[in-house]
Amino acid sequence: MTKAEMLAALRAVRVVPVIRTGTAAHAATAVGWLRDAGMRIFELTMTIPDAPALIRELAGERDLLLGAGTVADAATAEACLAAGARFIVAPWTDPTLTAPCRAARALLMLGALTPTEVRGALAAGADVVKIFPASSVGGPGHIKALASVFPGVAFCPTGGVEAGNVAAYLAAGAAFVGMGGALVDERRIAAGDRAAIAAAARAVL
Repeated sequence: MTKAEMLAALRAVRVVPVIRTGTAAHAATAVGWLRDAGMRIFELTMTIPDAPALIRELAGERDLLLGAGTVADAATAEACLAAGARFIVAPWTDPTLTAPCRAARALLMLGALTPTEVRGALAAGADVVKIFPASSVGGPGHIKALASVFPGVAFCPTGGVEAGNVAAYLAAGAAFVGMGGALVDERRIAAGDRAAIAAAARAVL
């Protein structure tokens, strides 16, 4: 899959689950339940214990498109890409992530908040600019303001995104959104509440 095809797939799904759990087992459960509910693209954050190993395990499933999130450095990016990640995400701008992604023909999402930071992310090679934390800096209104001066830039707001505001973010100019706790509630996963996770997925599909 080319980067253009990946970006098209991300735009098409509109919502990317951000899997951030305290254990790899809970992360795998979340992916499994959300997959059964109809989701196929996931961001697995490096805050999950031994996340690259989990990416490698899940990458064997050909219908999944996996990304690595909260990637702190080039070495971690390389490990995740070798494990099967097809996109790399950081909530900040780190130019050292660019080379590994280019070598692997992987999509790169770098974080920003202000217009100056957006320009920095694009200059560093970002294919997508992740706006984080989106809700605390103005929500959809902030995305609309950024999109007005950066036409054509693919923005992915994350942080405080929930079923009730997804449409507003997309209408404001987001290409797609990242959704964490509102979709992947670890307390419900630990309690075995599959129905609640499935209901949260259906609300945004």
